[in-house]
Amino acid sequence: MKSESVKELESKRERNKGYHKLILWQKAREFLKLVYKYSEKFPKSEEYVLKSQLRRAAISVVFNIVEGYRRSTTKEFIRFLNISGASLTEVEACIEIATDLGYFTLADYRLLEERRVEIEIILFFFEKSLRKKL
Repeated sequence: MKSESVKELESKRERNKGYHKLILWQKAREFLKLVYKYSEKFPKSEEYVLKSQLRRAAISVVFNIVEGYRRSTTKEFIRFLNISGASLTEVEACIEIATDLGYFTLADYRLLEERRVEIEIILFFFEKSLRKKL
């Protein structure tokens, strides 16, 4: 039985974490941190409702980028990016509702929406570039 060298294992690990190099993933991860920070001030009554939904949608954006990256085909990666985009739209709706209910200030809303749109644009062009490879 042939054992893998440390170099081979390190190389595999680097390939598996290649998504860390994606600007899209980096921006989505930073956005997730913002969502967690700003949603912390939601009332207790929203703990398992809007707060949870917003956070799960933001997490889904990040997780689907990662999962898609590890898929074996570009077509599958694009499918997961589509799911990520749908989750990003869900985040948009949650942010709007939270603002309507007074959980976010207008300044909070503007910041979160600005960052969300930035990710949406990056996602759009990244997906478009991948489609050209099909």
